[in-house]
Amino acid sequence: MFEVGERVGPEPVELRAQLAQPVGVGAVDPPRPIGASAGRERGSDRYGPDGWGTARSKLACPFDPNLVELLCADAEKVFYDLDDTESWDAVLDAEPALSYVLSPAECDEALAAISRFVDLKSPYTIGDSTAVADLASDAVAALGAPEHEVATVRRSALIARFGYLGVSNAIWDKPRPLSASEWERVRLYPYLTERMLQRPPALAPFGQVAVRVREQLDGSGYPRGLSGASITRPARVLAAADVYQAMLEPRPHRSPRTRDEAGAELRGEARSGRLDGEAVEAVLGVAGHRVARRIDGPAGLTRREIEVLRLIARGATNKDVAARLVISPKTAGTTSNTSTPSLEYPAAPKQVSSPRNTASYRRPSTTSAKPSRPPDAVDRSVAPPLGLGVKRE
Repeated sequence: MFEVGERVGPEPVELRAQLAQPVGVGAVDPPRPIGASAGRERGSDRYGPDGWGTARSKLACPFDPNLVELLCADAEKVFYDLDDTESWDAVLDAEPALSYVLSPAECDEALAAISRFVDLKSPYTIGDSTAVADLASDAVAALGAPEHEVATVRRSALIARFGYLGVSNAIWDKPRPLSASEWERVRLYPYLTERMLQRPPALAPFGQVAVRVREQLDGSGYPRGLSGASITRPARVLAAADVYQAMLEPRPHRSPRTRDEAGAELRGEARSGRLDGEAVEAVLGVAGHRVARRIDGPAGLTRREIEVLRLIARGATNKDVAARLVISPKTAGTTSNTSTPSLEYPAAPKQVSSPRNTASYRRPSTTSAKPSRPPDAVDRSVAPPLGLGVKRE
């Protein structure tokens, strides 16, 4: 659709001729009585006094002449109420078979089929979406993610390149460096993916993950320049898998990298703060690379938990820790609370009951005598234990 719009330029009638074909072309019902003068006026305003005859000569070049003749013969019906009609709802109402609800397995198969079709847009991306989906879903499963998160990552990977359709092949297959305007077009493709999937409620959550496939932790990514906690774990894993798989494939401006070269470069992206280190190691692990064995610290703490506790011990707040380690403040607080070893305090010595609490106690008979302690005195000889897990801001 986008390439058609770019090819025909500012004149929208050619594009409408393509888009309106399922609605009006080939219909057997008589035209709706809508006022023929309106359609003739629109044709005259756009193409001069010859009206749709001039349109016929302009449309005949890029499109099928038979379709052009049908359009010009029934143009009023084709264009009637076109701007006010929701095409999505019209298509669904016209095709009862589209009301069928897919099962999760059927949904995966359908998305995989569409992704393979999208990958055919360029010879350099054939099979890319399926490979990224396998890599990302295995990696997030290796991190201990629940089943629903694994399914979300896989489906998000399958639809992540849908926005490629909105960018011309003249850009994707260009062997020379891209111009500034071409780069701006490339930076829009994740946004286009999100927009494509925003209307169907079942697919919108996957679009929210796929739109972050090019975001980076330091805020240097696109399309929105998100950073840190704004990038969820599914998006971090998907980004690492997408970058790794892209390096293994040829591109018009470079040859494919070897597995070792791709792994080394991916780790370099993590060290620079652009990709999540945990996601990178998970992707490399399922891809067959040797990854560092997890070394537990004292009391079974991980290195990340030790880093959080070290910063908090130095007086940092949860927000400071989150900014330093590129995690959310909630994660920092949860880590500090759950990672603090529980301390056992010695039991307080048993208190001897005061004579006042016994039945044999009697108030002194003389008014001048004073009790050894005031009636409201509190025994503070044993300090209460300090509480742990205090919420820090």
